[in-house]
Amino acid sequence: MKINIIPENCIACGLCYLHAPDVFDYHDNGIVKLNNSDKLEEKYIFDDKIISAAKACPTAAIKIIKS
Repeated sequence: MKINIIPENCIACGLCYLHAPDVFDYHDNGIVKLNNSDKLEEKYIFDDKIISAAKACPTAAIKIIKS
């Protein structure tokens, strides 16, 4: 699966990090980013924590793309 980050939708609520801290991190301004990467899209092995983080996002700043 691919994760797509939409930074302009992020309100820095922190829910994604609470669900999947090994995948998500924040820029200095609090906006979500992928851990150890500045890319907006990255492939990951299917993980329920990532799905949970995307579902918890109140602004749909995280999109899951099945591949």
